[in-house]
Amino acid sequence: MAGALLVAKANKVPGVKPPPIQALVRAQDRLTFLYAEHCVVNRADNAVTITDAHGTIHVPAAALGVLMLGPGSNITYAAISLLSESRSTCVWVGERGVRYYCHGSSLAQSTRLLEAQAKLVSSERSRVKVARNMYAMRFPNENTDGLTMQQLLGKEGTRIRRAYAKESKRTGVQWSGRSYKVTDFDDADEVNKALSAANTALYGVTHSIIVALGCSPGLGFVHAHNERSFVYDIADLYKADITIPLAFDLVSQEIEDVSVAARKGIRDRMKDGRFMQRCVRDIRRLLLEPEEIKESELEVEDITTKLWAGASGYVESGRNYASSQQNDDVESTDEFANEFDDADGTDSYEESMTDELTSLSTEEGRENENLQEQEDKS
Repeated sequence: MAGALLVAKANKVPGVKPPPIQALVRAQDRLTFLYAEHCVVNRADNAVTITDAHGTIHVPAAALGVLMLGPGSNITYAAISLLSESRSTCVWVGERGVRYYCHGSSLAQSTRLLEAQAKLVSSERSRVKVARNMYAMRFPNENTDGLTMQQLLGKEGTRIRRAYAKESKRTGVQWSGRSYKVTDFDDADEVNKALSAANTALYGVTHSIIVALGCSPGLGFVHAHNERSFVYDIADLYKADITIPLAFDLVSQEIEDVSVAARKGIRDRMKDGRFMQRCVRDIRRLLLEPEEIKESELEVEDITTKLWAGASGYVESGRNYASSQQNDDVESTDEFANEFDDADGTDSYEESMTDELTSLSTEEGRENENLQEQEDKS
């Protein structure tokens, strides 16, 4: 018993101490994503283990961007704790990764990008400016200044139609338009299945990067009223370069299961880490001013919680900021209360109120007695 008490005193917080934020792998330097289904996810030291009928593999948690868990997957408490400590994002998805359910913790502890995102999306002028910058990334040789949102949407629609037509002509795959049902993945032709699977994998990677940087996936600039609006905004920057060519290539090769092949194709195109670096760079470029962007600076900062002091800016937390003027006000209030105190310590104000109430009740009693006498005489 005494030994247990000593251990409890030595370790005030039970469990393994998580690594410091600065020791973790940066978001853009991590692996892209790993999809797993019909398996058991556990922990072995600092690695996540994935066990299925084919055996067990070990994945370093700190180097993983997002773990996508599909149907039939079971994850242990130890594995979730490791992913949380490593700030790896765990995303629960539907069969073949075509649905998103929820995600785990973030890599970031600083709210700098989140505050910038909320500020930009709250003003119509700044929101349109960010949307123009997004379209400028898609149209590098065109000037988007002064274009309205309706004009930008029209240009984007034209660009995507041309991208589909171009890939159809290049691969010889027939294209009859984008068609898919969220509730029924199989109710579509092969190229639309491939597009849906590839886009979902792209959404998962983009989502992991957004939450890893501490941004809100729901505060979009072009897309709105959806919990992943910003995810769709960022993913749309890369579809014409990544998912659309991939989908048409897979269908032209007559692969049996295009959904699995699409996920593997996205993985192969991102395994060198360049996409995550590009995505992090683009998000920072959209949300921060040029002078705020420092390529050598860590995207994850371990900062102390601050208090907002209005026009004074931010001040340190954990302190009492009662000013001397406020103390003087408190003392003057005490002096005002003491003015009613008599020398013997009684409150003359309360006594005066008591006397006044007593006299009122006496007068009321006399009036009642007079009324009673008049009634008796009558």
